[in-house]
Amino acid sequence: MMRTLRFLLFLLLTCALLAPAQTTPSLKGIVTDPAKLTVPGALVQIIGPGGQQRQATGDDGNYSFAVLRPGKYQVRFIAKGFTLGEKRDVNIAGPVVLDYQLTIEANAQVINVEDEANSVSTDPAANASTIVIGQSQIDALSDDPDILQQQLLALAGPGGGPNGGGIYVDGFSGAQLPPKASIQEIRINSNPYSPENEFPGGGGIQIITKPGTSTLHGGLNYNYNKEALNSRSPLLAQSKRPPYKQQNLFGNFSGQLLKNKASWSVFFSKNVATQNAFIYATALDDNLNPLTVNQTVLTPRGNWNFQPRFDFAINSKHTLSVSFFNGHNHVENLGVGDFGLPSRAYNNHGNNNQLQVSETAILSPRMISDTKFQYFRNLNNNTGDNSTPSIVVPGAFTGGGAQIGNSGAVTTNLELISSTSFGYKAHTLRWGGRLREALNTTVSVNNFGGTYTFQGGKGPLLDAGNQPVPDMIVSLTGLEVYRRTLLFQRQGLTDPAIRSLGGGAYQFSLNAGQPGLSLKQFDAGLFFVDDWRARPNVTFSYGLRYEVQSNISDRRDFAPRLAVAWNPGRNKKPGKTVYRAGVGAFYSRIPISVTQSALRYNGLTQQSFVVFSPAFFPAIPSAATFSQQSQPQQLQILDASLRGAQLWQTSIGADRQLGKIGRLSVNYSASRGIRVQRSRDINAPLNGLFPFPDSQIRILSESTGFSRTQQITITPTVNYKKMFLAAFYTLSFGKSDTEGLPADPYNVRAEWGPSTLSDVRHRVMVFATTPLPTKRLSKFSLSAQFSAASGAPYNITIGQDLNSDSLLTERPGLISVAGPSGCIGSSLLYKPGFGCFNLNPAPGTSISRNFARGPSQINLFFASLSRTWVLNPVKEVAGKEAMVTVPGPGGTMISVPASMMGPMGGPSAGKRKYSLTFSVNATNPLNHPTYANPSGDLSSPYFGIYRSTSQGNQFGPGGSTNTFNRQVTLQLRLNF
Repeated sequence: MMRTLRFLLFLLLTCALLAPAQTTPSLKGIVTDPAKLTVPGALVQIIGPGGQQRQATGDDGNYSFAVLRPGKYQVRFIAKGFTLGEKRDVNIAGPVVLDYQLTIEANAQVINVEDEANSVSTDPAANASTIVIGQSQIDALSDDPDILQQQLLALAGPGGGPNGGGIYVDGFSGAQLPPKASIQEIRINSNPYSPENEFPGGGGIQIITKPGTSTLHGGLNYNYNKEALNSRSPLLAQSKRPPYKQQNLFGNFSGQLLKNKASWSVFFSKNVATQNAFIYATALDDNLNPLTVNQTVLTPRGNWNFQPRFDFAINSKHTLSVSFFNGHNHVENLGVGDFGLPSRAYNNHGNNNQLQVSETAILSPRMISDTKFQYFRNLNNNTGDNSTPSIVVPGAFTGGGAQIGNSGAVTTNLELISSTSFGYKAHTLRWGGRLREALNTTVSVNNFGGTYTFQGGKGPLLDAGNQPVPDMIVSLTGLEVYRRTLLFQRQGLTDPAIRSLGGGAYQFSLNAGQPGLSLKQFDAGLFFVDDWRARPNVTFSYGLRYEVQSNISDRRDFAPRLAVAWNPGRNKKPGKTVYRAGVGAFYSRIPISVTQSALRYNGLTQQSFVVFSPAFFPAIPSAATFSQQSQPQQLQILDASLRGAQLWQTSIGADRQLGKIGRLSVNYSASRGIRVQRSRDINAPLNGLFPFPDSQIRILSESTGFSRTQQITITPTVNYKKMFLAAFYTLSFGKSDTEGLPADPYNVRAEWGPSTLSDVRHRVMVFATTPLPTKRLSKFSLSAQFSAASGAPYNITIGQDLNSDSLLTERPGLISVAGPSGCIGSSLLYKPGFGCFNLNPAPGTSISRNFARGPSQINLFFASLSRTWVLNPVKEVAGKEAMVTVPGPGGTMISVPASMMGPMGGPSAGKRKYSLTFSVNATNPLNHPTYANPSGDLSSPYFGIYRSTSQGNQFGPGGSTNTFNRQVTLQLRLNF
C-alpha cells in the first residue's frame, strides 16, 4: 500500500514541478473617470467561454472575476453618465489585469444585459441549476459564521451523498469558513459530474475569496444582539427571557504593495457572547419524585480570528497568493443542555492555524496550471469533572460528572492540489489531483470515572406506600427503574431484592489504559477530464477519477464520469433550452476517526469494560478489579475488507431561459449507494450463545450497507435589475439500511427503511434580495430566506436491551386492538396516534426503521432590512435620463433607459467615497415556532413530545435547543 502511495505522491509532485500552477484564469482591474478617480458601481460584463458574467465595481472602483475558463473575451464597462466602454478579443489564459478609464458623454450609453445574463449554455459549468451568489447577494447574507453556514447548506439542498454536499474555500477542503467580507463569489452545484469533484454531484459549495485591491479599501462591521431583541423559545417554561448578549466586530482592509505587482488584504473578527444552554429533562427531587428540569445555564464564549493575505505577480506568467489564518476560541459549560444537567459542564479551548499558498503559471497561450498547498493545525483541549460517575437514564436525563477529564487533540492536515488545463481545437483538457495527509494526536480520558445506565424494564406494580401489588407486573420506564433503585437502597435492601422490585442499574461501563494515541491517514485523488464541444450546440464532458487511501486495503476506486449538453436551436442560432444528462461514480473516504477508535478500543491501548446488572451501584470498582475478573470489554474492530462507499448517480434534465428575467432548471436524478459503512455487534448472543468463545462486545465496522435515492428538483433563478432570486423545490424518495446500529445484528436487511436525509419528500428553499418598490423606500434593501419541508422520518425504539448487546436499539411491534382498553399487559403499551405497541415482539414482527414522521416545517428563516448612506456622495452628470442603443444578443440592437442598470457611479467629486449601512437582521422574524422531530424512545417521558425547534434545518430530524425563537441582530457597517 505504501509503495502505491509513494508512487502517487511522486506522480503528482512531478506534474506540479513540470507545470507550476495557477488558481484558474482570472480578470481584475479598476475603473476610473477622466480625472483618474475611481468609479464605484460601474457594471463590468464579460462574454466568452462558458457564457456571460457580470459584476459591479466596489466602492474603490475595483472589479475581479476570480474563476474563468481560458479563451478570448469581450469586456464591457457600463456606468450611468459615461459612454459605453468595450474591449474585444481579450485573451485570458491566466491572471489578467485590465484597468479602464471611462469617457463622459452627455447622452450616456448603457446596455441592458439581462437577456445575456440569464441565457443558457451547453458549457458543463453553466448548468442552470447552479446558484451563483455575487457580491450584492453576499452582502445580504448573515455575518454570523454559524448562521451563514446554515444558509449556504440550506441553499445547497440535500445534495447527492449521504451527508449532503461539501464546502470548499478556494478549492481547499476542510478550510476555515472565511469572513463574509472576504468572499467574492459563492457557486452552488456547479458542474456536478466533473471528475474534479470529490463528492457526489449536487449540493457542492465553492467559496471564492477576494484578492487584494489596487487602492486602499476597507470596512468595519459591528453586530449587536441582546435578549431584549429576541423572543423566548416556546419550549422554555420561564416567562422571563434568559440573559443573552452577543457582540461581533469584523474588519477588512486591502491595498496595494507594488503597482500592478503586489497587493495585500487583512481580515479580522472578534466575537464575544453570553449564550445559554437549554436543559429540558426529567430528573428526581430529594424525595424521589419526578422533577421536570426546564432551565437555562450561561455558556460564555468568545473567539478571535486574524487572516492576512498577499498576492504577488512574480512576472507576466507567474503569480503567487499566500494567506494565513489564526483563530482562538473558548466556550464554557459545554455538555449542558438537552438531557444534560449542570453537573455535566466542561470547558473547551481551541487554537487554529492555517496556511494556504497558491502559485499560478501560464505555460503557453493554451496551457495553464495551478498548484495549491494548505497546512492546517488545530489544537483543541477539554477540561471537565472526571471524578464522579455519570448517571444516564435514556430519554430522561444525564447527570453526574462530565467524564471528559483533561482530554484534547492536535490535528494536523496537509493538502496539495495540482491541476493543468490545455485547450486544443474543440477540446479543453484538464488533469491533476489532490493529496491529503492527516495526523491526529489525541489524549482521551473519557469515561475514566465510569458511567451507570438505567434502562426500562418490568416490575411489580407498587401501591401508594411503594409496596408491591401481588400478581401485577407492569412495564417500567428507565426513570422509574432509577427511582426504585434509590428508594429501596435507602431502605437498606440488597441488590437482588432491589431487582426483584424492578430496580437496579442496567450496566456500568469504565474506560482505562493509555490516554495518548497518534495516527496518520493519507488519501489521494487523481482525475482527467475532456470538455469536448463536438458541435457548436453539443458538448460532451467525460473523464475518470481515481481515489485511494491508507488504513484500509482498497485500491480499486475508479470513478468514470460522463455528461452531455445539447441546445437544439433553430437556423444555426442557439435556442433558449439546453438538455442535459449525466452519469458518474463517486466514493466516500473512511474517516480517520473510524481507524482511531479501532486502535484505541482494541482491548490493549485502552480497556472499555462493560458490566451488566452491576451489584455495586453507586460504587466505582477499579479497572484492575475488572481485569482480574475478566469482565467483558467493548471492542471496536475494522473489517479486513472495509472499503469506501460507492455511489452511482444519474440525472437527466433541461435548462430553460425565461425571457430576460431568469432561468429554470428541471432535473431528475437517481442514486444507488453500495458498500456503505455501518457497524454491528458480531458477538451478540444468538439463541443464548456467544458466537465467539468469550462474551466480549465486538462492534465491527464494515462496508455492507445500501442506499437508494430518487429526486426531482426544480431550480428557478431570477436576476432582473436589482432583484435576485434563487430557489429550489425537491421531491425526494430515499431508503437506506445504515442509519445507526441495527436492532438485530444478524438481520441487517430489517434496517431497510426511509432515510432521514433523502426521504424528506418535499423541500422548498427561496433566497431573494430586492430594493423596496416605492420611491420613498427605494434606498432600503430587503433580503429573505424562506424554507419549507414535509416531515422527516424518525425511529421508534423500546428503550431496552433485549439481546444483551449493550445497545438500546430494539424496535417494538404494533398489534391491532380496538383501543387503549385492548392494550393491557406488561409487554403492551398504548400511544395515541400510533396504537398498541408490543415491547417484546417476536422475531420479524417489529416495525421498520424510521417508521414515524415528524412535523412539517414552514419558516421565514432569515430576513434583513438595510439602508445605506453615502457620506460624501459622488456627483452625477446633469441632464435628462439617457436612452441607449447598443449591440445585443445575436446582432440585435437594444435601446433602454440608463436607470435600468441601477445606481451607477458618475464623475467623482474628488474625494474618497465613504458609506454607512445600517441593517436589521433576524432569524425567524415572524416568530413562528417550527419543531424538530419528537423523541422516539418509548421508555422516555418525552415520547412524541417536541423538545427542540428546527431553526431552519431542512435536512433531517435534528433540531436546536436555543433559548430564543426569534433573534434580531443590529448591524452597523462602514465601508470606504
